[in-house]
Amino acid sequence: MDVLERIKEQVESNAVILYMKGTPQMPQCGFSSRTAEALKSCGHEFAYVNVLLDPEIFENLPRYADWPTFPQLYIQGELVGGCDIALDLHERGELQKMISAASGGT
Repeated sequence: MDVLERIKEQVESNAVILYMKGTPQMPQCGFSSRTAEALKSCGHEFAYVNVLLDPEIFENLPRYADWPTFPQLYIQGELVGGCDIALDLHERGELQKMISAASGGT
């Protein structure tokens, strides 16, 4: 499977997915850490991909949605943005609403 098809499948099959450096339990950069913490505080499960362990995704994700940096947060198949956008949404209470809606309101 082509790497862009693989990314598309991951994005479309997970209500919330974070492409990050490291894991939510052991982030490998401050931006990924802050974004993962914001997501965890919303109280819903989310998928993640450690881009450091998948060089193909690391190299090609920036061209998938024309977003050059990591982390990248997708909700319901749409790119939400990176760390700054996710933290802004979190501070305004919007991230919780978006994730709750994507997770079926549970």
